[in-house]
Amino acid sequence: MSQTGAVDPAAARDMRFAMRLSLAFGVLMLVGKVTAYWITGSAAILSDASESVVHLVAVAFAWFSLRLSLKPATQRYLYGFERITFFSAGFEGAMIVLAALFIIGVTAWKLTHGLELQNLGAGALFTFSMALLNAGLGWYLIRAGKRNRSLILEADGKHVLTDSLTSGGVVLGLALEFATGWRPWDAICALAVAANILISGARLIWGSATGLLDTADPATGQLLRRKLDGLCAELDISYHGVRFRSTGYRLLVEVHLLFPGGQTVAEAHRSATLIEERLAEGLGQPAEVTTHLEAQDDHEIVHRALHYTGKPE
Repeated sequence: MSQTGAVDPAAARDMRFAMRLSLAFGVLMLVGKVTAYWITGSAAILSDASESVVHLVAVAFAWFSLRLSLKPATQRYLYGFERITFFSAGFEGAMIVLAALFIIGVTAWKLTHGLELQNLGAGALFTFSMALLNAGLGWYLIRAGKRNRSLILEADGKHVLTDSLTSGGVVLGLALEFATGWRPWDAICALAVAANILISGARLIWGSATGLLDTADPATGQLLRRKLDGLCAELDISYHGVRFRSTGYRLLVEVHLLFPGGQTVAEAHRSATLIEERLAEGLGQPAEVTTHLEAQDDHEIVHRALHYTGKPE
C-alpha cells in the first residue's frame, strides 16, 4: 500500500495563515458593515452585515475544521480527520442559506414599516471599499485552497466572494437610490442579494453531501484508468475492481491486480508496490493506493466458489 497523502508542512503553514487572515478580515468586515448601516439605515446594508455575522461563525468553524483535518491519524481514527472538510463546507453552506433567509425577513419588515435612508454617498463608498477588500481575499483563499487541495479554504473563499458580490449589490442599490430618489431600490437590491447567496449556499451544501456520499468524479476515474492501462501494459498484468474516493485532501484508491499464476508472491508484490507508488505520483494530488493481488489463471474459479460456498474449492 502506497501512502503519499501526508500533508506537506509548508502547505499546512500556508493553509493556517490563509484561515487566520480570513478570520481577521471577517471581524473587520463585520465592524465596517455595522458602521455603514448605522450611518445610512439601509436595509440592503443591514442584510449585508447580517451575512457577515453568519460568515464569521462559518469561518470560525472552518478554522476549527482545518486544524482538525491537519491532525495525523490515531489508533481510534485510523483514516485521520480529513473528511471533516466536507462537513465544514456543508456547515458554511447552511450558514449562507440562513443569512439569505434573514435578509429576506429583514427586507420584508423594512418594506412594511417604511424605508428611512440617509448619508447614502458615504455608506456606498464605505461598502464599496469593503467589497473590494473581500474580493481580493476571496480570490486569495480560492487560490490557496486549490494550491493545497483544501476544500475548506475553497469553500471559505467562495463564501467571501459571495460576500463581496453581496456588497456590490448593496452599492448598486444605494447608487440607484441616490440617483433616482426611489426608495424601493434598496429593498429590491437586498432581495436580489438574498437570492444570489441562497443559490451559493445551496451549491456548497450539495457539494458537501456528494463528498460525504463518496460520489465518484468521472475525470478522476478516467485519469486513474488511463494511468493503470499504461502501468499494467508495461508490467504485462491486468486489473479490475477500481474504486476511489476523496477525503477532501487525499484520494483513496483501491484496485485488484491480476498476475500470471507462475509468478512468485515476491515478484507480484514487487510489481504491485511499483504500481502503487507510480499511480499515486501521477494523479496530481496526494493519494493512498491499496492493491489486492490475485492469480489470473484461476481468478474466476476462486471467486465463483467463494460466492456460492463461502470457502475456496
